[in-house]
Amino acid sequence: ASSGLASETSSLTEKALHVPGASPGRRPKPAKLAVNAALRRYGQERLAGMVIAPGGAAVPGPVVPWKGRRHGRRQDRRWARAWSPEQITQRLRLDFPDYETMRISHEALYQALYVQGRGALRRELTACLRTGRTLRGPRARTRGRGTSFVGPEVMISQRPAEAADRAVPGHWEGDLILGLGSSAIGTLVERTTRFTMLLHLPPMSGHGHGVRAKNGPALAGHGAEAVRDAIARTITTLPEQLRQSLTWDQGTEMAQHARLRIDAGLQVYFCDPHSPWQRGTNETTNGLLRPYFPKGTDLSLHGEDDLAAVALALNARPRKTLGWRTPAEALDEILQSAHTGCGLAPGQWRAFSVREEVSDARPEDALHP
Repeated sequence: ASSGLASETSSLTEKALHVPGASPGRRPKPAKLAVNAALRRYGQERLAGMVIAPGGAAVPGPVVPWKGRRHGRRQDRRWARAWSPEQITQRLRLDFPDYETMRISHEALYQALYVQGRGALRRELTACLRTGRTLRGPRARTRGRGTSFVGPEVMISQRPAEAADRAVPGHWEGDLILGLGSSAIGTLVERTTRFTMLLHLPPMSGHGHGVRAKNGPALAGHGAEAVRDAIARTITTLPEQLRQSLTWDQGTEMAQHARLRIDAGLQVYFCDPHSPWQRGTNETTNGLLRPYFPKGTDLSLHGEDDLAAVALALNARPRKTLGWRTPAEALDEILQSAHTGCGLAPGQWRAFSVREEVSDARPEDALHP
């Protein structure tokens, strides 16, 4: 009876340990980096090797102890050669064209860094990757990032050709410039005249106090609803002819672009991912605005009057691309040629046009400002 029980127990154990599709008795294949010392040394030196000065001396850089987590914002990072796994993989083919043993995929390098049990490379070398992540983001999470509101019909490839060649005014580019404490200012730039309008995005009540409600409004002031209202409120001060289209990146602050098209009569188009050059005029303007709104400062301290003053200063600055005219003068000419200037309120016209002030100036005025 005891022998029968033993054989039955042995049979159940074998069934529990059996893996479908696996050959009995086979062990996991050893990691390539673990058994190939030359390959491991090559990858490790390109990923985490020292930075070398032109004279040949090693430059250690700042001392950054490994803490087992991602580096913080605006903090020193470890200096290294910092090749990406893909760069290492492709370079192996050039450096060792005749040695098939010196081949590895970039995924194997990532697994050697991140996956426990396949760690032929030390875990702290993740600090040398560009992102500095100590854990990989699940693929399902990266696929589900919030661009579901961007369809093929609103991509920049569908934007009218007249917007691309700047032949017709009224096509705008927009973005947010961010500051300390999740503060932000919106920027709108007209592609033909380079005329700039700034959006006041103050934080909502409750921002920075208590626990934020899940799926609640963006209390920082630059959520989808706040940005939509600010754009509609600002751009509807212009004649309809100057509200043709708006090009933005794929940030979630434009999730309500369909409602904006109804409220302001403004068709919104989105750039391709990671393609800021498709809004080059806006990127250049953001650079011109940074002396007024530096990075690392609280942008919520600036009120609407401050933003209007900075916009006026920028629109009164001569531009080489406009033949040394100012954006305000260029827009003024468009408004007058279209006979739409009379449709603006006096206060709005004063903000748009400074041409008379410039044209009436005399040489002696420059000596006595």
